[in-house]
Amino acid sequence: MANSSSITHFLLLPFPGTRQLQLLHFCLFLAIYLAALLANGLIITTIAWDHHLHTPMYFFLLNLALLDLGAISTTVPKSMVNSLRDTRDISYAGCAAQVFLLFFLLSSEYFLLTTMSYDRYIAICRPLHYETLLGSRVCLHMAAVAWGCGFLYSLLHTVNTFSLPLCQGNAVDQFFCEVPQILKLSCSTSYLRELWLLVASACLVFGCFVLIVVSYVQIFRAVLRIPSQQGRYKAFATCLPHLAVVSLFVSTLILAHVKPVSVSPPSLDLVLAVLYSVVPPAVNPLIYSLRNQELKDALRKMTTRCFQKQ
Repeated sequence: MANSSSITHFLLLPFPGTRQLQLLHFCLFLAIYLAALLANGLIITTIAWDHHLHTPMYFFLLNLALLDLGAISTTVPKSMVNSLRDTRDISYAGCAAQVFLLFFLLSSEYFLLTTMSYDRYIAICRPLHYETLLGSRVCLHMAAVAWGCGFLYSLLHTVNTFSLPLCQGNAVDQFFCEVPQILKLSCSTSYLRELWLLVASACLVFGCFVLIVVSYVQIFRAVLRIPSQQGRYKAFATCLPHLAVVSLFVSTLILAHVKPVSVSPPSLDLVLAVLYSVVPPAVNPLIYSLRNQELKDALRKMTTRCFQKQ
């Protein structure tokens, strides 16, 4: 039996198969990572460059893109390096950093998505008071609260997780350091402390989810009262990207964490972890830009200006 004080590194779950399959995994993750970097980077640059996009909705979207960039950069590069080098190692400090950063970025993103639902509520239900209720200072404070809550939430989980004695070795059945998998390495009763923290976290997550649902109930009621069909379509179009991102984020997290960790096969854990840690950061920019003509026009204008300068 290993003791947590003697563990200097962890062994991550290797992608099974031949050397060719490992290189295929590297190429696949590299393509997804570069696509996420490009898409989120373009959104950040476009919003920062075009002053017409300096509105609360795009300010929160810029923050979302930053969080997505951080989240996918926390897990995917290390997995790619391990596949390329045909190794499984991650240092103890590196594992703790992964847990902290992933909790910080994903929880901040969830708090930010809750804030963005309030933004959509004000924009549609109280449009005349939009600039008053969501001024630049208010938006900064709301974003800071989302990031700050994510930081404290992550710090609490990380300290609690890595203060547990580990008696079941150092092999983590995941391609990154994931709290449920680390808890499987803890001693028989010591993990209960973190489980209670996870239960409290579930209550917090549910509370934010209720706020999102209540916001959208009010939004749909307001939209259905709009007399013209074109007006209803336009109002719905401004909400659908956020609703799609929330649905993707919440559904993948629920699928990954409501199942019993002790009985689920590693292959299922791997697929679900990819769904909540890799897919959303790569897909979110597409969801927000696909039907957003204002953002596409600004991006086209920025790229045209760049090529003209050359």
